[in-house]
Amino acid sequence: MFNGYVQVYTGNGKGKTTAAVGLAVRAAGCGLRVFFGQFVKSLHSGELHCMQRLDGLIDIQQYGRGFIRGTPGAEDIEAAEKGLSQARAAVLSTDYQVVILDEINVALALGLLELHEVVGLIQDRPQSVELVLTGRGAEQKVIELADLVTEFKEIKHYFNKGVTARHGIEY
Repeated sequence: MFNGYVQVYTGNGKGKTTAAVGLAVRAAGCGLRVFFGQFVKSLHSGELHCMQRLDGLIDIQQYGRGFIRGTPGAEDIEAAEKGLSQARAAVLSTDYQVVILDEINVALALGLLELHEVVGLIQDRPQSVELVLTGRGAEQKVIELADLVTEFKEIKHYFNKGVTARHGIEY
């Protein structure tokens, strides 16, 4: 029987989603079923196109209209709540061994989700499910409940020199 853990990828550095995608591809390559839910995002990026080609091993869902600037609207909250509901169903089902909730920490920070709901999901997780939560600003309670926490720290970034997101590299 598969023994899963809770992982958190957080911090202000680049690479949290990329690390989660790498884990999803590795798991799928070993025959594990993966649920990959993205909160806030709506961009159809290169990694999503690649994962979609893995013949049903990775189920990808997006719950957002794109990055939020300013106050989130009702549609943003509704999308995040739908995402959390589907994530809960994926975690509690026997269909997936790995559940990745990309940018869920950002959804929490923006007030799109309630902390107690995410904490409940972590606590209700069957031991046979690897649960990964990504995004900047992970809540202290989420960090405490995790088995593995990696902080991505920005040292230097070319965005600060005006370089915009590049196709195939950042999306």
